[in-house]
Amino acid sequence: MGALLVVIALLFVIAIGGGVVSGGRPQSLGVPGVVCAPAGVDPADVVEGFGPVQVSNAAHIVATGRELGVGVRGQVVAVATAMQESTLLNYANTSVGESMVRPHEAVGSDHDSVGLFQQREAGWGDVATRMDPRASARLFYERLVEMPGWETLPLTQAAQRVQVSAFPDAYAKWEHAASLLVGALSDITCTPGPQGGSDRPGGAASGPGSVDPRIGQVIDRALSQTGQPYVWAGGDATGPTLGGFDCSGLMVYAFAAIGIDVPHQTQAIWSRFQPPVTDPAQVQPGDMLLFSATGRPGGIHHVGLYLGNNQMLHAPQTGDTVRTEPDIWNNTYYAGEFIGAVRATHNPAA
Repeated sequence: MGALLVVIALLFVIAIGGGVVSGGRPQSLGVPGVVCAPAGVDPADVVEGFGPVQVSNAAHIVATGRELGVGVRGQVVAVATAMQESTLLNYANTSVGESMVRPHEAVGSDHDSVGLFQQREAGWGDVATRMDPRASARLFYERLVEMPGWETLPLTQAAQRVQVSAFPDAYAKWEHAASLLVGALSDITCTPGPQGGSDRPGGAASGPGSVDPRIGQVIDRALSQTGQPYVWAGGDATGPTLGGFDCSGLMVYAFAAIGIDVPHQTQAIWSRFQPPVTDPAQVQPGDMLLFSATGRPGGIHHVGLYLGNNQMLHAPQTGDTVRTEPDIWNNTYYAGEFIGAVRATHNPAA
């Protein structure tokens, strides 16, 4: 795979901040950390350097994920993996005679690796399966979903645990490109949103690369309610009701600062502000963090406001008060139940 990595490095550059560029020409971008693509974009044009054949292979991977009930986060992991392993080309191998007579778009010579995911005979199966885009994607997904908690792992770790690659850090650079492509193939549209982030809780961010300056107002308003009692069904756009706030009521109050109507129900919040940010590393201050007991939207039961610096403000439960939860990504409970975040300020519904 060494020669392939050199080719990849020459053809594609993933710029800091999520820009996809080729020859110095920036490509139209979505929202960093979000699985979506600009409105009206042709999937064949969304990532510089990936043509119709590669996009068609990505479409097979995405469609297989849907058939298996694997959500967009898993589809991004799979597409990013194939981008790294094969640049989304179906590889034959000079060392595997049968592969050379099967449909393919490129030829390699790395051990007995073939196909989009460069799967080997040992542990992966026969040549026909490994060189079939959908069948090889199915093999990848089956191993991915067997890993407990794979949804909350960084993409690099999730991909590496499936692939056991000699280059475990190489997958990360494809995450934004894969998110764009999966978004385009799934017709998930996003509007331009905050580019970059701020780790300072509270206060309006400013300057190039900062979060939406309105987020400072949201965070400040929410923080002003620290110490208010948790009350089920409590809170509205004007302040505490029934003597306090519940978790979604606090979000209603916080976002009323900038005129965004947030539903007073956690699953409705998830539905209203799609698409989600599913990678914890891409969560920004002002995102609403959703937690599910089942790992699925139907199990969502709690929401909190991300402040930056791994901190979340929330109204936890009866007998508690509105407070800041420190170091949430190292908290076994919250990290384990995190299903995704929603970003109200970039969503057309806002």
